[in-house]
Amino acid sequence: MYEPCLHVVLHEPEIPYNTGSAGRTCVAAGAKLWLIRPLGFRTDDYYLRRAGLDYWEKLNWETVDSWDELLARLPGRCWLFSKTAGRSYTSVHYERGDALVFGCESRGLPPSILEEHAEQMLRIPCRDDVRSLNLSNAVAVAVYEALRQWGFSM
Repeated sequence: MYEPCLHVVLHEPEIPYNTGSAGRTCVAAGAKLWLIRPLGFRTDDYYLRRAGLDYWEKLNWETVDSWDELLARLPGRCWLFSKTAGRSYTSVHYERGDALVFGCESRGLPPSILEEHAEQMLRIPCRDDVRSLNLSNAVAVAVYEALRQWGFSM
């Protein structure tokens, strides 16, 4: 398994296709995927692996039972993505080892986590008539901004 340059965290993801696609992005970028339970699918789900194609076998990934367990294991800073954040995802300098944290598709991140980490909240801008980006698209946008800042060296 590869040493990750970045960590992608999906908090209680619900849709296997989104998680599979995010996993594929992680393989392409050299990032590790973390899944926080409960999950809305099984990790041996056909649709999860279908979305990840044959890349799932190459994915560095892990599941944890809680937000606190994740925080105890992550090596770097956490950046939380939320439609309610005021700061743009392009306004910070990402460092190797940082974690990009995304909430579930229907609810986003829990308010308690957002309140606790208000200084680390980031937003991917979109027009007012769109609630938010698709989860796997948001992951790709954020991951590739970090890589762009690093000159695409993974």
